[in-house]
Amino acid sequence: MTTSTAYSRDLGDELRRLRQRFTGLRGRAMALQLGWDPSKVSNLEHGKIRGSDVDLAQYLTVCGKDIDFFDDFLRRYHNAFDPYLAQAPDSLRTLEMTEAMATGITAYDVLTVNSLLRTPRYARAVQAATGQPIEDLDRQAVMRRPNGPKCVFYLHELALRMRLGDDQVMEEQLVWLLANSSLVRIVPEEAASAAFQSACTLFEFEKASPLVYAESGYTRVFAQGEAAVERSRKLFDLLGEVALDENQSRRKLAEYRGPTPLRALVKTQ
Repeated sequence: MTTSTAYSRDLGDELRRLRQRFTGLRGRAMALQLGWDPSKVSNLEHGKIRGSDVDLAQYLTVCGKDIDFFDDFLRRYHNAFDPYLAQAPDSLRTLEMTEAMATGITAYDVLTVNSLLRTPRYARAVQAATGQPIEDLDRQAVMRRPNGPKCVFYLHELALRMRLGDDQVMEEQLVWLLANSSLVRIVPEEAASAAFQSACTLFEFEKASPLVYAESGYTRVFAQGEAAVERSRKLFDLLGEVALDENQSRRKLAEYRGPTPLRALVKTQ
């Protein structure tokens, strides 16, 4: 049985966009053009089935794509259903789709605030310190949707001590975290063993297998293997035991705030 992955859904959606842009056909009309059952087009575009080389050649030919495009797409597609996928750090589309589809996001960060919680100036300060590309903060909109994912962000206290940018940058970031403290659980510095755990995010979906995401300055990794998912669950069980609760986390965040009043800071954002 084929199991969809973050990358198969990403590439399936790329096929859908090619169909819409270059043929103007709806899914059923595309299926008729190809001589396929309509469900095959739908499943291919949702990354639920692995298309054969012939399937992809037929599909892309209808979209008007040439042999060079086909060869490039086929090279990427051959790894679409691998349980482990590594991407370049400047590639964001698979991550963005994963976040948009998730029904649950549980994350752990050690040295910096999670990118879904960053203010614009803090994000630029992270980029200046690490050299990593600034991620699109519009991704944060997934958390504001009425049916958005259930989110829990574990944040080690080391990240609050790590001064990025000037005091105002850190102050604004702390204000933002305080305003969204229902999502944040601070892992106190005395939980030293937790500081040696790798930062990661567990994504869960309504109709797809969960996956673990981790990143560095060199790569983005999507792991859908059972061992990786189980290891992440054990990590979050551990963090759930040592992290401060919501009220304690709010008080801890308040301890790190500077003297600038909250009202004044909100006006500057």
